[in-house]
Amino acid sequence: MTEHSDARPVGRRTVLIATGTTAAALAVGAATAQQAPAATRTPDTAPAAAAAVCTLTKEMTEGPYYLGGALVRSDITEGKAGVPLKLALTVVNTACTPIDNALVEIWHADALGEYSGYVGNNGHHESDDGTFLRGGVLTNSSGVADITTIHPGWYRGRCIHIHVKVHTGVTLTSDGSFTGGSTLHTGQLFFSETITTAVAKVSPYSTNTVTRTTLSQDSVYDGGGASSGLLTLTALGSSASSGYTGTLTLGVSG
Repeated sequence: MTEHSDARPVGRRTVLIATGTTAAALAVGAATAQQAPAATRTPDTAPAAAAAVCTLTKEMTEGPYYLGGALVRSDITEGKAGVPLKLALTVVNTACTPIDNALVEIWHADALGEYSGYVGNNGHHESDDGTFLRGGVLTNSSGVADITTIHPGWYRGRCIHIHVKVHTGVTLTSDGSFTGGSTLHTGQLFFSETITTAVAKVSPYSTNTVTRTTLSQDSVYDGGGASSGLLTLTALGSSASSGYTGTLTLGVSG
């Protein structure tokens, strides 16, 4: 199951990205937005002081596995087995000012490299409800979106990654999804090879017999580090199975 349309990054609209450690300083001066329902909005967190450093980068391709109608929710795991991953993604504008009430949407493969809605493309047979490991949450007044998921698995032809979109002006719907708005950013999030190697030894990742493409072999990741979507990962415990936090600040134009 190769993402043929992922052969190279596409689009020339630039965005700003800073490392996860800069997110706190970028949060200063954020406007307080109209409160969204508690279940769909990330709780506000008090930032620590840090230096803001923004770097220009290009967007990444959406790939062929996007599905509309994603649920607005902070936990997208749906009971999927895997190494816990707690994402904290901060959205800022071109002036490095946090954007609140932006919907940060992600989707990625499960531990065996299967996308919901496309199960079987990586050679595994499992239940497919079309929604697991897909969804998003509105940013809080500091521009932060907290999402609970698992470390992705891999499939043929791509390194481990997470797809991400940033939308503004969306309307929440009664079925738990969203409609309308504008998409300001489409990108991908990447993982350190050191951590990926450790995770690959943990079950059920270890049962995936598909040859894994490394970060340096990938056709989309361009080696740009945080400016190209490389997450800052921090261990939650003493072993890979305990999980990680992943942070990154996404700056969007518009």
